Amino acid sequence: MLMKKNMMAALSAVATLLSAVSAATNNTINSQIRLAYAGDNGMYVSWNTFEQLSNPTVHYGLSPHALNKHASSSLSVTYLTSLTYNNHVKLTGLKPDTTYYYLPEHLLHENATAFSFTTSRHAGDYTPYSIAVVVDLGAMGPQGLTTYAASTTSKNNILKPGEMNTIDSLTKVIDTFDFLWHPGDIAYADYWLKEEIQGFLPNTTIADGYKVYESILNDFYDEMTPVTSYKPYMVGPGNHESNCDNGGTVDTANNITYTENICIPGQTNFTGYINHFRMPSAESGGTGNFWYSFDHGMVHYITLDTETDLGHGFIGNDEVGGSEFDNSGPFNATMNAQTTWLEADLKSVDRSKTPWIIVAGHRPWYLSHANASGTICWSCKDVFEPLLIEYGVDLVLSGHSHVYERNAPLNNGVVDPNELDNPSAPWYITNGAAGHYDGLDALQSPLQNYSRFGLDTHNATYGWSKLTFHNCTHMTHEFVASGNGTILDSATLYKRRKCRF
Repeated sequence: MLMKKNMMAALSAVATLLSAVSAATNNTINSQIRLAYAGDNGMYVSWNTFEQLSNPTVHYGLSPHALNKHASSSLSVTYLTSLTYNNHVKLTGLKPDTTYYYLPEHLLHENATAFSFTTSRHAGDYTPYSIAVVVDLGAMGPQGLTTYAASTTSKNNILKPGEMNTIDSLTKVIDTFDFLWHPGDIAYADYWLKEEIQGFLPNTTIADGYKVYESILNDFYDEMTPVTSYKPYMVGPGNHESNCDNGGTVDTANNITYTENICIPGQTNFTGYINHFRMPSAESGGTGNFWYSFDHGMVHYITLDTETDLGHGFIGNDEVGGSEFDNSGPFNATMNAQTTWLEADLKSVDRSKTPWIIVAGHRPWYLSHANASGTICWSCKDVFEPLLIEYGVDLVLSGHSHVYERNAPLNNGVVDPNELDNPSAPWYITNGAAGHYDGLDALQSPLQNYSRFGLDTHNATYGWSKLTFHNCTHMTHEFVASGNGTILDSATLYKRRKCRF
């Protein structure tokens, strides 16, 4: 590895590559189609093209043979180092819980097969349903999690020959969940340098690193398309979206510590994440793809940003002065913007319509793990936990540490005496075991007194979470092993309240 010496050379190389790919046709790439809920009656449709579109358009309708409606926008955006343009169109005036068929206009031709999506259930619909949750999910295959890795990687952290990965698992059971929630660490493109130092990927120069970074991103988005083109893909920020160098990569053999200074413009400050997705922040009063909320049936969902914008004098781990040295954010200039929004959002919830409130943020503050590199987000606990307790949040989901741990309901570190039988405190579950290159960690031993079940690298199991809302009083969380679909852990939360129906 060579330290970056010539930024202008790298920028020139980017321009040359972009010029070359613009000559290709849009039919030569997977369009990376993805969906996201856009308020009660809307859906964001996003996809990528090599060339900028002056008027991105989506055709849609109630039949795959009659896409007789269309919606357009002017949002065809890119960033330096990206090989493509991100196109975003919002469909509005949709009926609740209804299946629509659609195609972006550039894919509309005589033999095209329409994609489909189902709109959100209206608030107050008590029909049971399930969702899928992944955290810390990266690229699979030759640039990510596969059947081999560097010699220093534990054999428990690679796939067995023929073993299904988490993306395979989700695709196989796609009809069993309404949407996919991914609260941070998406693709792990910033692992490119670590993978090269370990000899997993061919060695390049720092100046050419952006090519590997973008290649991993595109691999991941291509791999996810069978899911994200049919199910809303609701994302949140994690530290691996922040910049290109994995929060400070160390080459011990050559005694080199890399920092975010090796990242050229386009691969810092969550730039790719900001451009690639559109989340319902405008519809919920949030900020960008960083914090927002939405209703779906009997549940109010909240995505939080644990990386930046904590407010109240705290420095987020990804901000200037933070533990990751990423120098990202803040993303809202108003003091204490995120917690001010969070309290207002929680106050506005009508619990007769959405009795359940589920919160997700990338970093945990309750976990049987040493506080290395900001794994335990104590500042997140300080700013968020009082509000979550005050407004009766039911469940808090996180990842960041590549383990699975189901904890008891907790109030300021104290286990709720009712456990899962009508607790007053939020229930905490961390599942960062979805999988990426060398992607499992170890829980500490002994476990914390509030831990109720855990899986880590010793169990050699990747997996995802399935949440099922049975009615207004019962909700079940399951850990699904990606390799074979078995349920390795299941627990049901009961809340004593009167259902409307």
